[in-house]
Amino acid sequence: MTEIDCVPPHNVLPKYLQISAQLRDLIERGELAPGAEVPSERELAARWKVARPTAAKALNTLRQEGLVRSRQGSGTYVTDRPTTLMRENAPRYGSPVAEDDEVAVLEAAVVAAPPEVAEALGSPCARAVMRKELSAGSAGSRTLMTSWYPGEFAESASRLLAVERLAGGALRYLESVTGRGAAVVRERVGARLATAGECRQLALPAPAVVLVVHRLCLDADGRVLEFCAVVRPCGQWIFQHEYPASSAADFHR
Repeated sequence: MTEIDCVPPHNVLPKYLQISAQLRDLIERGELAPGAEVPSERELAARWKVARPTAAKALNTLRQEGLVRSRQGSGTYVTDRPTTLMRENAPRYGSPVAEDDEVAVLEAAVVAAPPEVAEALGSPCARAVMRKELSAGSAGSRTLMTSWYPGEFAESASRLLAVERLAGGALRYLESVTGRGAAVVRERVGARLATAGECRQLALPAPAVVLVVHRLCLDADGRVLEFCAVVRPCGQWIFQHEYPASSAADFHR
């Protein structure tokens, strides 16, 4: 197993993010190849002199990124995944839907989280709050957004279950009622064929290609606030980031 240099970088990142960043670097440099076993919670806790919950957060961060996957009773292993572009930062992150768009909340309920969502939320087999919204812009463009929240928010942030638009977006609402704001946002952008339901809701002919953004929002303690999938037709959306060259190290391929 690859040895890990446990001298923490000189920054203010929480320890679990320092650990996950170093493991991520080993994976992306190929020192931890696809299929390789990564250090266990116990090993990471001992090497970094942290509590096991902190080590568990570090591994869960990599799971949420799709870099590693756990096998019950065996360990945690590097996944074989396509190259993605990801940035971690601490923006004032709002809704991906413009304020002047028309928004219809199609569904808001507490449901059993699908495996991918449960893994992103860090709670296998958990129940989650799900909101599905369809928005329409002034130029006729449509956006379908399905958002998932930890089940605990069904009580502490009950308006997530209301079939009405949340002014300023769900994240600002969550911050107002829980005091937990988004500290880290991770996004993945891809394209695929639309499902039959997406073609119907987005008024697309079948088959049609759609752009998909998976967005994961964490608070300062690394706890998940929101996991959502935003779906829009290709050709109606330009994904654009502007950032100073000094922040280029924040990007991982």
